Amino acid sequence: MSNYIANDTRKVTTHRLWEMKQRGEKISMLTAYDYTMARLVDESGMDVILVGDSASNVMAGNVTTLPITLDQMIYHGKSVVRGVKRALVVVDMPFGSYQGNPYDGLASAIRIMKESHADAIKLEGGKEILDTVKMMIGAGIPVMGHLGLMPQSINKYGTYTVRAKDEDEAKKLLRDAQLLQDAGCFALVLEKIPAALAAQVASSLDIPVIGIGAGGQVDGQVLVAQDMLGMNDGFSPRFLRRYADLHTIITGALGEYIRDVKSGDFPNEKEQY
Repeated sequence: MSNYIANDTRKVTTHRLWEMKQRGEKISMLTAYDYTMARLVDESGMDVILVGDSASNVMAGNVTTLPITLDQMIYHGKSVVRGVKRALVVVDMPFGSYQGNPYDGLASAIRIMKESHADAIKLEGGKEILDTVKMMIGAGIPVMGHLGLMPQSINKYGTYTVRAKDEDEAKKLLRDAQLLQDAGCFALVLEKIPAALAAQVASSLDIPVIGIGAGGQVDGQVLVAQDMLGMNDGFSPRFLRRYADLHTIITGALGEYIRDVKSGDFPNEKEQY
């Protein structure tokens, strides 16, 4: 355990993330969807744990994030919160739970906060959902924004390619980022946009900007745990760095278990009552 983690075990809050940006300390953020993984991620000293709607892909095997429901996100959120002592826990609002009107969005956000006991929520979009964001923040709910590639809009985009490469989309992203900060968002995620644009956003905002595929000049980074741990060996975007090869380790261990069961080697005399 590093000195930073050992000496700073206080609960991470939205204000502490702001303080980290002010002193130039990078923010670490990773996904978790269940109690066991959440405990491991929290004990590692992670600053923020995102209960992402990527659970739709990683946990349920869906092609997109769209099918996951509000009830399912609350279930994952509850499971994660039970395993966390230090990290700030942010739960993604799933597709369809906030795009209709601000009142439906507020009701969805309240359910997440009350039923999961999470610390904050995250939602995708800029000007289009600004009234909803303002209503949530007005009700005392901390909101993290998300711009750039927005997976809930994949059917509109038709591709997972880099966003905001053209001037008009880049200008809109800059405006939306400012609008979200002005509305009271405590942080912003930028996904898969040019590094220079992400750096411009981070330098122009007072709130922390967390990147995924957005270069290194932002205030922090987020990845999907199963991707960076090498459990998912079929996903290799440029922005992903694998820190382990758990696919090989896990399948190897499972193969040994099967062989030992088939051969009668497991359980041995010491593994019986």
